[in-house]
Amino acid sequence: MEIVRKETRQMKIVTLCKEGGCCPVVRITDDGVEIGEKDNICALKKDEWEVLKKKILDGEL
Repeated sequence: MEIVRKETRQMKIVTLCKEGGCCPVVRITDDGVEIGEKDNICALKKDEWEVLKKKILDGEL
């Protein structure tokens, strides 16, 4: 008998407006981050997201 473990990934979704309707969302997963809405999505790898986040927190952007 073989036991197979399946790793579950956590996803966090942040909506950038109060209504949650037609506004961008940020989806954060173990693999990276997607920012945008419907057909207008920017996908960042985890290391790209970390660079962007650091620049924002350091006041560069």
